This record gives sequence, structure tokens and C-alpha cells, in this order.
Amino acid sequence: MDNINHLEENEYIKERVKATPLNRRKLMRRTIITASMAVIFGVLACLTFLVLQPVFTNMLYPQEEPAVVEIPEDTEEMLPEDMVLEEESEPQIQVIERNYKADPIQMYDDQYEELYRIAQTALASTVTVIGYNSEMDWFDNSYESKTSSSGFYVANNRKEMLFLSHKDVIMDASDILVTFHSGESVKGEIKGVDENTGLAVIAVKIEDVPEQLRESIQVLKLANSKVSNILATPVIAIGRLYDQGEAVGYGMLAGKGKTASFTDQNVEILTTDIYGGTNASGVILNLYGEVLGVIDPGMGSEAAPNLVTAIGISDIKQEIERMSNGRSKSVLGINGIDVSKEAIENLGVPMGAYVTSIVMSSPAMNAGIQSGDIITKIGERTILKYSDVTDAMYAMSPETTVYVTVMRQGGEEYKELVLEVTLGEVK
Repeated sequence: MDNINHLEENEYIKERVKATPLNRRKLMRRTIITASMAVIFGVLACLTFLVLQPVFTNMLYPQEEPAVVEIPEDTEEMLPEDMVLEEESEPQIQVIERNYKADPIQMYDDQYEELYRIAQTALASTVTVIGYNSEMDWFDNSYESKTSSSGFYVANNRKEMLFLSHKDVIMDASDILVTFHSGESVKGEIKGVDENTGLAVIAVKIEDVPEQLRESIQVLKLANSKVSNILATPVIAIGRLYDQGEAVGYGMLAGKGKTASFTDQNVEILTTDIYGGTNASGVILNLYGEVLGVIDPGMGSEAAPNLVTAIGISDIKQEIERMSNGRSKSVLGINGIDVSKEAIENLGVPMGAYVTSIVMSSPAMNAGIQSGDIITKIGERTILKYSDVTDAMYAMSPETTVYVTVMRQGGEEYKELVLEVTLGEVK
């Protein structure tokens, strides 16, 4: 009975617990906040990874920076006795003891065999540069065209193998392919271009070239094409001399001294007696297997268009170095020549670079330099000949402001003027 009463007394505290009604708005808000935080966290994580990943990669696996390419300058011209000593220490043409009186034809066989040996060694360092272009025909059908030119191994910066070729082949190309003498092909990229001579340096990543191939070829040595006694000496032409691929030609250096005038630069043209096509490309070598010039039919004479002609290598060594390092080129904007010794001694003309013409809208024109002026100083550099102007442009960066000293004729005497010039940039 007591238990019954106790139950009745506590009956009033019994109640039924109901679940809280679902609030969809709060649920949606929480879902959106959670998703937003997840997105923000993911974005921050990605950004942190992108920023720090190169840092940690470089710390753990430091990458070697490309080396600065330096093209050796021309050595001083040797005396005849020095040349004999060098030839004796490093002979290029092997001397074979034969009785040529008994067999005179054998003499020619031996000579050409030795010439071909030199050519074959150099050919291993040549490539064919091919530019591929996608074009449309009259019926809107796409097709691929290609142009090609010979090139040669000119430098190595530890990250890339660098080859000198003609820019017309690759400037508008969608893809560039460099084919080695052994037949392997690797993708190439433009490293630098020279608008004056129409040459370009093509870069190939070393990691893309098979190791055995990398070790089998050497950078071709550049000769001194300014040596006075090289006229009428034997030379070898290699490259795409005709329209049938790789070729070799033998002959002699038949002419030198002709120059081609460009903005801020003159280059000497070398002419051989070797027959070549009007689209020939390649290089001419001396008997040491060194490059004397880069073949360019456009520099030849209209009277003899099929004689292999080349740009003297000495006049473009600095340009090759600039392109190989990917540097921009400063410009003054003049054409000129040296003041001759006769003009200095007989007419009292100052020594320096004689300005024959001014490029329109150039820094030189904007600064007031005129045709007939003689440049004697650029900045702190004394100008004794026109090539000193070329050297000054390579040594200075575009947009540099410099004082140019000129001698200008007024009446019967020359007056000194100092003009402020802001150098331009070759695009």
C-alpha cells in the first residue's frame, strides 16, 4: 500500500521528452561555413606549397646556375717564326713519307685525305636547325612547312648547348628542331638574335641530349679572321653548301677586305673560290679546323653569286657572346668608317669614327649627332676607329645615358661638341 501511494505521489514528475525540431536555416549556415573554411584552408595550403616548394627543393637539390659564356678575343698576330713553331708543336696536316716522284698522283690523294680528316672532325660539331611552321592553303586546309639551315656548336653554359645558325629559319617557327651529325634530334629554343647579320643562337637543354652524344662533340674553336696573311691560304667549307644536305668543299680564300655596313657595326666579308648554292649555309675553316667565317650567300657579289662567301668570325665574336648570354643589345644609331691615315696626315682630320649616316629616329639623331661628325669619345672610352664604337655598344646597357664627344667641321677647322645620348635597345 505504501508503495502504491509512493508511485502516485511521484506520478506528476513523469514527462515525455521530445526531440528539438530541425532548424534547416541553421544547418545550411553551418554547412556553408564549414565548406568555406575547407576551401580557404585548401587555398592557403596550396599557396604555401607553391611558395615554399621551390625553396625546399633548392635547399635539398640545389640547381647549378648557367655559366656566363665568354668568347676569347683574337690573339695578337703571330710572326712567321712563331707560326712555324706552333705548326711544329700542333700539326694539323700529317706528314706522310712517300716517294711522290715515283707516284705523283698519290700526293694528291694524301692531301685530300688529310683535308677530309679535318673536315670530318669539324662536321661532328655541326647541326641542322629546322624550323616548322603550320600554314593554311587556299582551301583552309592546314599543312606543315619547314625550313632548314646549318649551324655549329659555339658554346656551352653548363645548362645548355648553344649553336649558331641563321635566324630566318626559326624566327616565325612554331617548333625548332636541332638535328645532330649523328642523326639524333632535340628540341631547340631561341637564345638570342642579331638583326644586323641575321644570325641567331639556338639553345638545346643538355639534359635532353644523350650523354654519349654530349661527350662526342666539341665546341668549334673560332679563328682570327683579321690575320693579314690569310689571303690565298687553303680553306675548307662545310655545311649545307648545296640543296642536298651535308657537303664539303675545298679551295682557298680568294678575297677579303670587303665590308658590309650595319647600324653601329661593320663586318668583313670573306670570299672563297669554292662553288656553293645560293642558299648555302655552314662555315669555312682554316687548316687547323678553326672557324674563319659563317657562310652567308647574301653577302656575296652579284657577279659571282655561287662563290661561297662568309662573315668574318672576328667581327661577330662579341655578338655571339652577347646572344649566348641572352643579353639585350644597346644601340647608338649610326653608320660609319675609320678616318683614314691619309686624311689625318694630309687634311688634318681628327682621328676617330667618321659618321657616314644617321639612322632615323635613333638615339644619335635625337641627341643631335650629324653625318660628317667624327666621334672621338663615348663616356670615358676613347674612340680611335669605328670598331671602338661597336665595342662601346657591347660594353653598355640599353637606356644608359652617356656623353658622346664629337668633332664637327665648321669652316676650315673642327670644333669639339659634347652631346648627351640615351642609348636605345635593339628589339
